[in-house]
Amino acid sequence: MAVSQDVISKMARLTSSKRKRVLIIDDSLYSRGRSKSVELLANVFDHTSSKFVKGFRMLTLGWSDGHSFVPIDFSLLSSSKPKNRYCEVSSSIDKRTHGYKRRQEAIQSTPEVVSSLVSRALKAGVQADTILMDSWFMLTPLIKSLHSEGLTVIGMVKDLNQKYIYGDKWLTLLTLKELYKKSTPVADSSDKRILSSVIVEIESGIRAKIVFVKNIHQKRQWLALLSTDCTLSNEEIVRCYGMRWDIETFFKVAKSYLQLAKEFQGRSYDMMVAHTSIIFTRYIVLSWESRLNTDPKSLGELFFIMCDEVKELDYQTALTQLLLIMNSILTGNTVESQVISVAEKVKVWFQQLPIYIRETMLPAVANAF
Repeated sequence: MAVSQDVISKMARLTSSKRKRVLIIDDSLYSRGRSKSVELLANVFDHTSSKFVKGFRMLTLGWSDGHSFVPIDFSLLSSSKPKNRYCEVSSSIDKRTHGYKRRQEAIQSTPEVVSSLVSRALKAGVQADTILMDSWFMLTPLIKSLHSEGLTVIGMVKDLNQKYIYGDKWLTLLTLKELYKKSTPVADSSDKRILSSVIVEIESGIRAKIVFVKNIHQKRQWLALLSTDCTLSNEEIVRCYGMRWDIETFFKVAKSYLQLAKEFQGRSYDMMVAHTSIIFTRYIVLSWESRLNTDPKSLGELFFIMCDEVKELDYQTALTQLLLIMNSILTGNTVESQVISVAEKVKVWFQQLPIYIRETMLPAVANAF
């Protein structure tokens, strides 16, 4: 976590204070399909294949500013039910060590572990104001816990048995389908995917905003995004939730290119934690190098010099200079000398313009000369 915090603090200096900085929580399968005696090995459900497989659920907490993603912390979750575990904790582990605490965390419930990961990150100094979650984690107790940490919770909710309090006096309990019928349609939104929105209260007493958007895979159905910050616009809620895709990209890169759970053999839980930490560190380094190579602000003083040049020489200033050149040329004697002088003067003037203005005016100048 120390490495993550150090890189995040450096990236924060390259990011506007007005830009959202979010935490993202999600899990992915940590497969050990051929293992038999791995410590805390369990029968876990794989959401991708919809099957139970041998392994762990790698619960991951990451940070994003919409440009770069940095993994912060993780927990390799076994099963909280002993009957679903193939092996238990090794009897040789000292219960006073952090390794034993990691093992105890692995058999806790998912909401408890999510709260622990977020709390550790905030105490370490990670700066974020919003947390993004998939529908698997949008449970009322967990939302309440994260909201108490001062975070805005944004996540997808499904139409299950959960009901929401609706109305001026907050007396009516409605499902998502019933809320959709009562929601206010959005007609003038810049995002055509947004259908409607409604303000509700969840059972923990927290007011929330639910935004209904089109399901691009099934046009006759809709999806619902919940935000505990009712002041956010519908477009901002949808935009923020889109940042959650960064963690899916991280899982893909970690498994396909960084050899997560593939480049070592071992039965110890400590060994798996160490290997996963190395993979996370590799990704952090790659993320930082990518930021340095793609963000102009990482050029340091040169960036600010370029900004000053662009700020000082805009279109209005460029056209003013051109008019001054024309005025000075028109005071000449012969028409022929004026034409030659205009062509030369304009070429010199054009070469002195910033690159972004030259590229915009290049077709017109090419036709003229």
